[in-house]
Amino acid sequence: MASIEDRTKASSITANLEEEEDEEHDSKELVLQRYFLLEWKLVKSILNDIVSNGRVVDLSSVHKIRSIAQQHVVNCCSFTICCYRLLKYVGGGCVNHDYVDGVVLNGDVRITMAEHIVNLVKVDGAVNDADLPETTDKYQEQGQLLEPYLEIIISPLMQIIRSTTIELGAESNELLDIIKPLCIIIYSLVTVCGYKAVIRFFPHQVSDLEPAVSLLEKCHGTSAGTALRQESTGEMETKCVILLWLSILVLVPFDISSVDTSIASNNSVDANEPPPLVTRILDISKEHLSSAGPMQEIAGLLLSKLLTRPDMLPAFTSFIEWTHEVLSSATEDVINHFRLLGAVESLAAIFKNGSRKALLDIVPDVWNDTSVLIKSTPAARSPLLRKYLIKLTQRAGLTCLPHRPTTWCYVGKHSTLGGNLSKNASQTDPNSHVLNSGSLNSGPDYSLQDEEMDVPDIIEEIIELLLTGLKDTDTVVRWSAAKGIGRITSRLTYTLAEEVLLSVLELFSPGEGDGSWHGGCLALAELARRGLLLPISLPKVVPVVIKALHYDVRRGPHSIGSHIRDAAAYVCWAFGRAYNQTDMKGILDQLAPHLLIIACYDREVNCRRAAAAAFQENVGRQGNYPHGIDIVNTADYFALSSRVNSYLHVAVTIAQYDGYLHSFMDELLSNKIGHWEKGLRELASNALSALVKYDPEYSANFVLEKLIPCSLATDLCMRHGATLAVGELVLALNNCGYALPKDKQKVVAGVVPAIEKARLYRGKGGEIMRAAVSRFIECISIVNITLTEKIKKSLLDTLNENLRHPNGQIQNAANQAFKYFVPTYFAKIDEKGSYDITLKYLEQLTDANVAVRRGSALAIGVLPFEFIVTRWKMVLEKLCKSCAVEDNPEDRDAEARVNSVKGLVSVCETLTSTTECSGLEPDEATSLFIMIKTAVMQSLFNALEDYSVDNRGDVGSWVRTAAMNGLEKVTSILCKREKAVGSESLFDADIATSLVGGIVKQAVEKMDRLREVAAKVLQRILYSEEVSVPHIPFREKLEKIVPKEDELKWGVPSCSFPRFIQLLQFGCYSKFVLSGLVISIGGLEESLKKTALGALLKYLEAVKVKDESATNSREFSLSNDILWVLQKYKKRDRVIIPTLKTIEILFSKRLLLHMEAQTQVFCSGVLESLPTELKGTKDFSKLYAGIGILGYIASISEPINIQAFSHLLSFLSHRYPKIRKACAEQVYLVLIQNGDLVAEENLDNALEIVSECCWEGDVEEAKRQRLKLCGIANLETDQLLLHTSQTSAKASSHQKPKADDENESYSSLVGSAGF
Repeated sequence: MASIEDRTKASSITANLEEEEDEEHDSKELVLQRYFLLEWKLVKSILNDIVSNGRVVDLSSVHKIRSIAQQHVVNCCSFTICCYRLLKYVGGGCVNHDYVDGVVLNGDVRITMAEHIVNLVKVDGAVNDADLPETTDKYQEQGQLLEPYLEIIISPLMQIIRSTTIELGAESNELLDIIKPLCIIIYSLVTVCGYKAVIRFFPHQVSDLEPAVSLLEKCHGTSAGTALRQESTGEMETKCVILLWLSILVLVPFDISSVDTSIASNNSVDANEPPPLVTRILDISKEHLSSAGPMQEIAGLLLSKLLTRPDMLPAFTSFIEWTHEVLSSATEDVINHFRLLGAVESLAAIFKNGSRKALLDIVPDVWNDTSVLIKSTPAARSPLLRKYLIKLTQRAGLTCLPHRPTTWCYVGKHSTLGGNLSKNASQTDPNSHVLNSGSLNSGPDYSLQDEEMDVPDIIEEIIELLLTGLKDTDTVVRWSAAKGIGRITSRLTYTLAEEVLLSVLELFSPGEGDGSWHGGCLALAELARRGLLLPISLPKVVPVVIKALHYDVRRGPHSIGSHIRDAAAYVCWAFGRAYNQTDMKGILDQLAPHLLIIACYDREVNCRRAAAAAFQENVGRQGNYPHGIDIVNTADYFALSSRVNSYLHVAVTIAQYDGYLHSFMDELLSNKIGHWEKGLRELASNALSALVKYDPEYSANFVLEKLIPCSLATDLCMRHGATLAVGELVLALNNCGYALPKDKQKVVAGVVPAIEKARLYRGKGGEIMRAAVSRFIECISIVNITLTEKIKKSLLDTLNENLRHPNGQIQNAANQAFKYFVPTYFAKIDEKGSYDITLKYLEQLTDANVAVRRGSALAIGVLPFEFIVTRWKMVLEKLCKSCAVEDNPEDRDAEARVNSVKGLVSVCETLTSTTECSGLEPDEATSLFIMIKTAVMQSLFNALEDYSVDNRGDVGSWVRTAAMNGLEKVTSILCKREKAVGSESLFDADIATSLVGGIVKQAVEKMDRLREVAAKVLQRILYSEEVSVPHIPFREKLEKIVPKEDELKWGVPSCSFPRFIQLLQFGCYSKFVLSGLVISIGGLEESLKKTALGALLKYLEAVKVKDESATNSREFSLSNDILWVLQKYKKRDRVIIPTLKTIEILFSKRLLLHMEAQTQVFCSGVLESLPTELKGTKDFSKLYAGIGILGYIASISEPINIQAFSHLLSFLSHRYPKIRKACAEQVYLVLIQNGDLVAEENLDNALEIVSECCWEGDVEEAKRQRLKLCGIANLETDQLLLHTSQTSAKASSHQKPKADDENESYSSLVGSAGF
């Protein structure tokens, strides 16, 4: 029957799949359904094989199920969890939850049977999800969907365990090998669905009790290793399953002694002692109570089921005595601690399952032990122990109170969104509200008159302990205490319940800590959910909840209160579910604005989402709330994930509805403008300005008046936020068309002078105040607030000071303000005044203070046309000079050069932006463009060669990035000039070649960020829509290399190098490309080196050029370009060292050594450069590369090899031992590979000298051995040293005496080299 049912369900799924056509929503679900139906066949076949064989024949089948489960967890979990969260947060109360035939419907979100089966597979296989713990935990939230399928899986497997145990007996060694794999599958179901759903399908015959106990003893006796080891072998799962099985078997409706076969053989059993079978269970269970695994909880469950039987009084008494010993002798030992946890947990389970009559007698003793233990040191250090003690305390209290119907509690009527909409749409009778309202007997007179009960004295102590638990430092303890408060209150009278409520409300006093507020919120939510918080008490509860919604206490550099705000939102959510519309009508009007404030403006995303869910629940449950559905759609789960989106979009949309605007503004003014986080204050000022458009009059008359005095507040956060907010508010009012009166303009204009007068730039927080003041000046400049001459000069001085500040953010903020301030307030001054401002900043370009130079360059770049038109040549010359690297190393500053490059480009744009340069005479305009073509372009080209390095790394890359962006803009300026100046073109082929060449060089260097910038700049130049850049050589090839689409990831080496390396075939670009390529190939990063070298080798091995002549070969061109690089960058180790490494690598690939006549030319050029580069160097990488190159050249059969060999031999007497050794190794290889260097009869002697000499030893001995080799090779000493004497004779006569080289000591050499 089960298989027929499965096939029917599967066929219905297939039919639904064929009918589904909505591509927008069905893609993920259909893929899951189709994919899993194939996998389910495999899982089902494995289960059928297990049942038919009576055991797991192939252990890999269990792992196969695991792999399927893990794969489905990865593929399906994200979608399933998304659906679940939509149900939980987005659905809220607005959607009716229906569970029909295993299908959960929730609005537009459908979790079909495919997800059920996905869960099923996950359960079957997820025995050991060590690799996916978080995913598994989240997926367990949907375990209830598996319940219809549990019987199909559990019953056959448990039947196998039962029959195998009976057939083989507990003594069999084969037994555990059979049942362990089965228990792994069953226990995985327990972890997902819970034990209550699983044990319903366990066999429970009376005859199974003794075999199950024997099986448990067998498992317990074979325990091995740690918990991790037990879990990996299935021992832990087996114990848990057998304990669960026993928890069902001990409920047999017969006296256990009647089924204990050991009693029949021994008639002398004491009637006051438990039966032997029970004793065996107790002994094993007590040991499991001391474990740290899941056996502890299941053992406590078993004991609670066993000891609460009517015939277990002796065993019950004995166990209570044992727990008394454990609780009264609590120590800090680890093993005793776990036993203590197990004892308390088992007692709590006993109080849950036992009868009140049997438990009343032990309540005093248990309470005494509990009250003492909860104050002890072990409890103070263990949140879990405190949680169990709170749980035990509340259940002891429930035992003392008889279970009785609470006539005074509130009973509401559950409603759905559909029902509310139908009710509001239809014309119902006014009396229908009475029918829909909940039943309520809430009058205090009724309660006092009709309800009387005797409350034991112990209850007051228990409630006091639970109230104390609400203040605990751990959430789990507070949550357990809150549930205890709710449960015990449900059994009290109305009067006593009101006393409990008042005690809970006392937790919200200002003197209490955050734990008390959080626990109080949880308790209020529990009381509301259980109908114990009557509507008559809501007026005194709601104000407290509103305070909790806004709880935020600053402590040092952070604040606490997010958990309280989240819990307060939970209280509001509980209100919406508990009360009817008539009782919540006024309450929702109070709560709604505060919930939306938290939903839009809270700092934490979980609080925003919780408040939105609470508001949505109330809207869905309480009926027609004004604009409720629109607000819910706006403030949904995903829209609130971004704080910026919540502040600037969601809140602005909600504020248009009546009743929210002023409360939103008040929240920003009171709590967010002065928030402790700087970013939140800036965001709050922008959010406040976004609300101005709804009520400009209120913003100008109330908000602005309140903010201006706060700009001088003693609190740094408040005055910073207020200063920003005033500026943003004034700007927003101007954008709305609201003109500030003269008196308000005067007050606004005095904000900055007042701040300066109060000296608020000094001390802590002065930097952020400077940035805020700069933004304020920018805003009032855009608005053109009326200022006096004195204030104008004061603000200009302020901006000057901020431009001189070493903080880059302050400089940028001041520069942005300067950009608007000068044109607004100084545009109409005379020529002398403008010249003075310009001249001042030009003079500061050479200031000794680097911060002054940085700010001056920025300021010149934003000066308006009128300020630079009269002295444009001086401005350009000064800026061009500032772009170059300073001669004095102490004066060098990369940021100053970056700002100079940006300022130079901005000045060019300013001077050429007016129509036909109307402010200039024709001759001056011509001179301007010629200077841009020559001086400006050359300065930018020179900036592309800025490779300055300091302790921050390659700071020159900042200059090169600015230069590339500047070249793009200046190129556009030149190309837009339609008429050439005189007979000379403004943008010729030489400039185009230098432009593209300089950019592509950066596109093949080692920095990913720089390669991406270079490629995108070149892309914009090639495909510019504003102007076509002419005279670019090989433009068609460039467009193929750099296509127009933007999908390419140019920063990835495998994307950029294979493309740009194709430019090596064009002579106009090849030198640029190679000068950048060698940096990547000879660099330190292995992955980049591998990719760049691979691209070069692929290029060299590509289809040969049709013309086979040497002049057209790729190797020939490459060799010439390498020689060009060696000459251009002579004595510049940044390029020379990687170039030498590149040559060595190419030689090792047998490249550049077989070019006929060109090989002689290339090797001669390299040998000519090596003496210059290697003479006197202390860089080991450079020396190693040079020695390697000499070895390769000496090994070829060209005439040049003798010169290379003689140079190589000179390093045998080098001052560094490591270099002598490396040279000796190369000499040995050369002698083996090239026998022409030494006569055949002398070769063995030469090899013996090289191999036997200790080259790392005495340098004098090395020199003698080197002379022997020279004699054998027929090389005179004068010839050997000729190449070194020629290059150093002139230089040595002018050199000053140098200090001794620290590397001449062998020990220091080894240490510095890293050996």
